[in-house]
Amino acid sequence: MRQEDDPVMYGWFMPVLVTGASGFIGAHVVCELLTRGYSVRAMLRDPTLAKMLPDDENLEVVKADLFDVDSLRKAVEGCDDVIHCAASLYVGAKDVKREVVDPSVVGVRNLCSVMEGVKRIIHTSSVAAIRATKFQNGKVFSNEDWCEDASETSNAYGFAKAEAERIMRAWAKDRDVRLVTIHPSIVFGPVLHKRHIEGSMSYLKHFARGPPFVLDVHINFVDVRDVAIAHVNALDKGDNGHRYIIHKDGLWMKEIGGILNSSLEGKFATRKLPKLFAYLLAAFHPKLSVNRLKKTLGTHVGYEVGDSFDVLQLPNYDIEVTLVDSVNSIKAQD
Repeated sequence: MRQEDDPVMYGWFMPVLVTGASGFIGAHVVCELLTRGYSVRAMLRDPTLAKMLPDDENLEVVKADLFDVDSLRKAVEGCDDVIHCAASLYVGAKDVKREVVDPSVVGVRNLCSVMEGVKRIIHTSSVAAIRATKFQNGKVFSNEDWCEDASETSNAYGFAKAEAERIMRAWAKDRDVRLVTIHPSIVFGPVLHKRHIEGSMSYLKHFARGPPFVLDVHINFVDVRDVAIAHVNALDKGDNGHRYIIHKDGLWMKEIGGILNSSLEGKFATRKLPKLFAYLLAAFHPKLSVNRLKKTLGTHVGYEVGDSFDVLQLPNYDIEVTLVDSVNSIKAQD
């Protein structure tokens, strides 16, 4: 072991707090930290979900809630580093303010109120904080862009992620603290618990368990393992204050089905559902809406990654590996 990799020598015995440790990204971040010998404090609203995490002597599980400042204060106490992964996805939300906006906006505000002694914070944002609600088809966004035109009604997730990032940056501006924000596109990869299938992975659940057709939808995605490593490496790699877009590729659902058909046994959907039938489906589907489909059917955007993968020294998983590992892990939950 190199001297600089010795966790005790370099202070890694101080626990790294990971909020949202039972989420898809958060759980992978915890595993990555533990693999490297870090001491980890995993923050969960429901401690029973810690069963998905490794049984490791360096892991401490704490119960805390973003809406409970006292519990947050106890969770942060004694931690120099915070990796803030806790958030809510738009998928399936009925009350978007309570389920999507408040956990990000109010949650970040509460977290900032108790982080006086923190020296490094890695904040999980999203390309949703970068991509405008209204965009020209084929537009390529960069880390200089902000989702300026979102609202709780027009684009709740984009509004929540952009506003939360602004709050975090305003808090860090006049403090001696390292802040890096990580902006993943849709996150795919091996799930660690069946609950992970219901978030971003629901796109691939469609192929593993869904009907024999696809929507004319374009998906920008990245491997969760690249995202987790980006969070951990950003503790000391990359520029303070930087926004790192972590994005691998964009594919139409039909193209994803084709890759799965060439890589796995079985028949995966590639037949595109006509737009009219897609709207009829949305009228009865619990996680779709006609308004959402109007914005996404046949449209696509891209993201300029720049040197994110090089600076943060990411493995850069191949898209076929990501898709195959994702679908196999979904099937393993059956």
